[in-house]
Amino acid sequence: MTDFEEVLEQFDPMISACIRKLNIYKNHEIYRQAGRIALWKAWVKFDEGKGNFAPYAYRSIYGGMLDELKKEKRQEEYTDPVEDEKLAVMLEKSIVLSIVSEDLERAIESLQAQERELLIWIFVEEISLQQAATRVGITIPGIKKRRERILVKLRERIET
Repeated sequence: MTDFEEVLEQFDPMISACIRKLNIYKNHEIYRQAGRIALWKAWVKFDEGKGNFAPYAYRSIYGGMLDELKKEKRQEEYTDPVEDEKLAVMLEKSIVLSIVSEDLERAIESLQAQERELLIWIFVEEISLQQAATRVGITIPGIKKRRERILVKLRERIET
């Protein structure tokens, strides 16, 4: 195995297998590229005296994709999901600029004080989910769940 292009062609099915094994269902090209980079690093570092290349390549590819998943997860914790972007813009404009539509104003007023406070932290003060979780004393998934419940309440109350 002297040419990396040959190695890449030979181990490309292994990259696909790792994607399936990790249940990656979106952004396949990002993970495929992470697998290729990990394969290249393994190819450069490999010492033939220590065993077969295939298992070493597999662990490297798998590990590279896991690292990419962790990186995406960390990034996700500090950004708002796209699905809530519309409502976030609407809330920010309505609270900051005091141009509150009557429906939204009534919906916000009908929330509990803790729910309103969480909305202000996330959408006005723009604190991270980690900071909000620390302030409330719960986990990040707990904050995400609360935020989602509040947004669902607002959507329902605005629509009716």
